[in-house]
Amino acid sequence: MSEPQEMSEPHATSEPHEMTDEELHELAAKQVAMGEVRGAPASDPVNVPMIRHWLTAMGDANPAYLERGLAPPAMAQVWTMPGLRSTAKDRSPVDDLMAALNANGYTGVVATNCEQTYHRYARVGERLVPATRFTDLVGPKRTALGVGFFATWTITWYSEEEPVAEMLFRVLKFRPVTGRENEERAAYPLRPAVNQDTAFFWDGVRDGELRIQTCADCGELRHPPGPMCPQCRSANRTHTVARGIGTLYSYVVHHHPPVPGRDTPFVVGVVELPEGVRMVGNVVDCPIEEVGAGMPLRVTYRQMDDRLVLPMWAPREP
Repeated sequence: MSEPQEMSEPHATSEPHEMTDEELHELAAKQVAMGEVRGAPASDPVNVPMIRHWLTAMGDANPAYLERGLAPPAMAQVWTMPGLRSTAKDRSPVDDLMAALNANGYTGVVATNCEQTYHRYARVGERLVPATRFTDLVGPKRTALGVGFFATWTITWYSEEEPVAEMLFRVLKFRPVTGRENEERAAYPLRPAVNQDTAFFWDGVRDGELRIQTCADCGELRHPPGPMCPQCRSANRTHTVARGIGTLYSYVVHHHPPVPGRDTPFVVGVVELPEGVRMVGNVVDCPIEEVGAGMPLRVTYRQMDDRLVLPMWAPREP
């Protein structure tokens, strides 16, 4: 997931310097007191071509959006993202705090929560305006990635004065471990969330099986796993074992920010399985410049530490 864009902020800032934990919390309190700060309107209004591209990328065949001139709710952030080549730099209540945390050595970042609330559909022709409010700073906390602070803020998208959607976003800003400290920590730092919905999948990975959740009533396959069948709403579930092959549907090459336990750049792909579902995973054993959409892949299992095995994808002969 991409990190939310930053919004306009009228006050001037000074060069960040090293601060105590108490000073960081004082700065956070000032950012909270600023309340909601509006940014610049979206460069483009909600439009049909972008909606069509989104539906194609997401595999969403619901015709209601284009027929009724509505945008999928999850697109809220799309309309106000600045783009890779944007030179504009709007400021928000988040900027000064992120700069202060970086100056204090908390340069690592990983998103921990992203919760979206939808008030209504955005309509074709509307030009949305984002507004940011900083809500909380918690820490320092010792985590598997290192000591860090959890920072939380909320972005609300407005059409004129009416809220359309909002997103709570939380990140962990941590001090990356290096050198001898890193050598002493044998456990792979990034671990999947395992719960009653996903345990069967990770049990299968440990046994060298790629399992797909299946509705025990109507037979619908689904991934990622969930508590209820989206087709018939049944909570009865089982699984099937996939063949372990697929084709690369789409991919990104991750360069920045640094990821604990991984050397950048690396490829994250969406793999389409012949069983009819798609999975996200790393593409390995292939030069990055040779990676391309449509390439045939096979699953491979990598032992990350004494306990964790991750499924990844490597090239295969057609």
